[in-house]
Amino acid sequence: MADNANNTERQVDQATPERNPGDSIEVAFRQWLDSLQAREPLDPDAHAILTGKCGETIAIFLKFEGERVKEATYLTNGCISSRVCAALAAQMAKGRTPDEILEITGDSIMEKLEGFPKEENHCAILAAETLQEALHSYMVGRGKIGCEGG
Repeated sequence: MADNANNTERQVDQATPERNPGDSIEVAFRQWLDSLQAREPLDPDAHAILTGKCGETIAIFLKFEGERVKEATYLTNGCISSRVCAALAAQMAKGRTPDEILEITGDSIMEKLEGFPKEENHCAILAAETLQEALHSYMVGRGKIGCEGG
């Protein structure tokens, strides 16, 4: 992990020769985000990949144990706002049942991110929609709902 931090810091140093006081905070924040489910699980029970109008893609992977999410992970090629929203959507899904996951929306993600810029709402919506699509995939695979969504 120290190697990753050093590599990330070197990348920031190379990108910005004159460092701003906030640079080290951004590096730390990115490292923290990377530690939060930013990976594909080994054997997901369901997953979904959606691309938003902005061109950013979020993938969410769900692993269930019984009727609850044991592990929820994500991958994204998006900006820091997409990463934050995807990480939070995955974190909010952990330990929840399918019915509880249905309550996770773009609005509920934005509520958790109190003070998050309103213009980044599309990232929260994309993260929530991806999570809901992963849940739908799980339910169809388990025979809980028909392929037509009913």
